[in-house]
Amino acid sequence: MLSTILLCVIIAALVFEFINGFHDTACAIATSVYTRALTPRNAILLAAAMNLIGALMGEKVAKTISSGLVDIQLEQYVILAALIAAIIWDLITWYFGIPSSSSHALIGGLVGATIGYCMSFEHIIWTGVLNKVVIPLFCSPVVGFLLGFLVMKVIFNFLANRPNNKVNKVFSKLQIFSAALVAYSHGNNDAQKTMGIITLALITGGFLGADADVPLWVKIICACTMATGTAVGGWKVMKTMGGSVTKLTPANGFAAQATAAAVIECASFIGAPVSTTQVITTSIMGAGTAKRLRAVKWNTAGNIAIAWVITLPITIALGAGCSLLLGLAM
Repeated sequence: MLSTILLCVIIAALVFEFINGFHDTACAIATSVYTRALTPRNAILLAAAMNLIGALMGEKVAKTISSGLVDIQLEQYVILAALIAAIIWDLITWYFGIPSSSSHALIGGLVGATIGYCMSFEHIIWTGVLNKVVIPLFCSPVVGFLLGFLVMKVIFNFLANRPNNKVNKVFSKLQIFSAALVAYSHGNNDAQKTMGIITLALITGGFLGADADVPLWVKIICACTMATGTAVGGWKVMKTMGGSVTKLTPANGFAAQATAAAVIECASFIGAPVSTTQVITTSIMGAGTAKRLRAVKWNTAGNIAIAWVITLPITIALGAGCSLLLGLAM
């Protein structure tokens, strides 16, 4: 029989997954909608379906979250505190249309809640945080930028003398494929983070062994919840992603989406929880820079970068605060 606090943790995890779905919908489909390769309705339906499929396809990232970040058995309310911190930050950034990282928010919340619970830093597996979280989270956007730049340069050189209308027609069709790939990779990486949190809660509640795999029902419910959130859409973030960073064409939209999907899939393969938002945004920047440096609106890019930098410390503080408050209430 699941306890009340464990049920609260699972519900909060699914709320986070739902918010993650609509918060990060823009990451997969904004470029396709902006270039009119897809209508908003068709883009959201495509993203929801591919999120669902991707979320069912692996669990390496989930294992990183459930067993690779802390070395102490946490109380259920500590995991709940981590989720509350992540939800608060996701809602704040969604409200202001800032494409922040749900990955940063969840991991920051978990680290902060653990610190608040233990009143020390010693039970954080800092090598795991560094190698499996911090390095991938900060390197993947750089790789996305460079690959977006290189792929777009290749496209420019290959299609230099082709008529623009024919180029746009071809890449508008290719963008449907690349949008599906990004949505799939988003589900394969982001949905697993919540699977990991629920698995961690089940382990601490004594329902699973310490090295247990993610239960099938957890995979299915997280996949369906993310797909539902994706179907709701995230139009404020989509506006920022679609046109405020650089002027998009079907060609550089395809370049950005294809490179982002490749980077995220590589991260999922090694079990690294990366930010879909960061990777697709920097891929867009890289593809835009391939045309000319001033094609990117660097003021907007700078504001996005600030949000990325402050997300971890803010959610660590939020997680610690929520953990302390819930501890007093228990």
